[in-house]
Amino acid sequence: MKTVDHHLWQRFWDIAVLYWRQEEKWKAWGLLALLVLLLLGQTRFAVLFNEQTGEFTSALAAHDETRFWDSIKVCLGLLVVAVPIYAFYYYVRDRLGNYWRRWLTNRFLDRYFSKRHFYELNSNTEIDNPDQRIAEDINTFTQRSLYFLLIFLGSILQLVAFSSVLWSISRELVYFLVFYAVFGTLITVFIFGKKLIGLNFLQLRREADFRFSLVRVRENAESIAFYRGEAQESLQVKRRFTEAFNNFNRLVKRQFLLNLFQYAYGMLTIVLPSAIIASQVLSGELEVGSAVQAAGAFAAVLSAISIIVENFEGLSRFAAGIDRLNAFSNVMVGQPAGRAPAGDVIELVEDSHLALEHVTLQTPNYERILVRNLSLTINPGEGLMIVGESGSGKSSLLRAIAGLWHSGSGRIIRPWPEEILFLPQQPYMLLGTLRSQLLYPNKDRQIPDAELLRLLERVNLPDLAERSGGLDVEMDWEKVLSIGEQQRLAFARVLLTKPRYAMLDEATSALDVANEERLYRQLAATDTTLVSIGHRSTIVKYHKQVLELNGDGEWQLHPVEGYRFNHQ
Repeated sequence: MKTVDHHLWQRFWDIAVLYWRQEEKWKAWGLLALLVLLLLGQTRFAVLFNEQTGEFTSALAAHDETRFWDSIKVCLGLLVVAVPIYAFYYYVRDRLGNYWRRWLTNRFLDRYFSKRHFYELNSNTEIDNPDQRIAEDINTFTQRSLYFLLIFLGSILQLVAFSSVLWSISRELVYFLVFYAVFGTLITVFIFGKKLIGLNFLQLRREADFRFSLVRVRENAESIAFYRGEAQESLQVKRRFTEAFNNFNRLVKRQFLLNLFQYAYGMLTIVLPSAIIASQVLSGELEVGSAVQAAGAFAAVLSAISIIVENFEGLSRFAAGIDRLNAFSNVMVGQPAGRAPAGDVIELVEDSHLALEHVTLQTPNYERILVRNLSLTINPGEGLMIVGESGSGKSSLLRAIAGLWHSGSGRIIRPWPEEILFLPQQPYMLLGTLRSQLLYPNKDRQIPDAELLRLLERVNLPDLAERSGGLDVEMDWEKVLSIGEQQRLAFARVLLTKPRYAMLDEATSALDVANEERLYRQLAATDTTLVSIGHRSTIVKYHKQVLELNGDGEWQLHPVEGYRFNHQ
């Protein structure tokens, strides 16, 4: 459970301050200054409306018709000017919040995609649902930050403006007001505070988990349907909803107690001001309108100094969101979660060739050694095929070469990132056009349509563009194409990119032998050096060496000539 602590302000400051100091600072401070001016206008009009309320109430009590209608005319004139000020205030506030959200979202996205944090965070159990933290928590943070900042500033202005009014009418009201506000704030913070913040923090997590479970069902609908796993999936989704439901019930019970206190606290202010100055009104020392004016000023000042009492529910949710964003930010600023501690990692060096020097590869949690003291060199044009039983560490070795896994020792020398391309068994289909699929991960290359269409023919997808509506039609390609078609499209990326090295992790597993042969033959005719994981003897001939992993950390390196393939 998260609790209120003295570090909450520091966590908020760490997230918020950079926007107000960096490239958009002049726009931000300018809009904030405009908001303060609008707040001053609102406060001034609030005082004037309160005065006129007392004025026409006194006029009614005195049966003075002229005085009453003059006061009403003044009120209507004030409304004509005040309404645009109030409306423009909310417009500027929301625009500033939106600009802040854009800046902060881009900052978090830059960190999320740098150093492959989006991948490494999958193994960090402390950071749940990073998508929600970026999409929702940032929006809540910026909007609520401005909201609470401005009501705090507004409360100060309101306190200054109405305190003088109240002091001129009744000093007893001022003394009582200070005591009443301090009492209410202490009760709210220390009796309701810690528990509510903890429950709100947990509710954000439970709701995100529930939504994520529904997203997983949608993304894996076909597999679940094939397995007839809907009953088990339904149980898992309902379990997560039950956790959110039960926590919300606890939150509602705690909120009920807070509401009891807040409403009693607020409604007493209807009675107390009148009771305190009743004797002055009854004795004729004060007009009835002055009593009404005093009640209005009392309510305004009490609202200003009881800001925590009135907004505690929102503040508790806001504090929970700050904790989530702060934890997320700290993880991305520091070392990625899946990376091993310094001094216990595989060293990565970028050069013109690919080699492994005394590499010992372990699982990220160091529980198992996958490969022990492996040394080999893959010279340009001399491909390598990696074989072994399932779970022997074949794909893990490619992850280490890609820089995704670091646990172990030794050194990996690899080409620069733009000279090496990885093809996983399950190709990634970008949300976009067919053109963008072929160009991925490069987005700025200008390739003629005719060349792209010839490329589709080379990978045996000659009619794909025509039946899809052209190269620039956006579709959900993961659902439109079969796995075999996706794998052929991924090969098209390799043929187009022409990397020095292509790392193929069972990249033809869904293809028949004829299509597999066709693709490998075309790659072999290029300058791309192949490193393949596979289980078919038909592709061995496209490599110069075979690395056989035994699954217990041991390995053997064989020349292709004379190698007997046993993994079919």
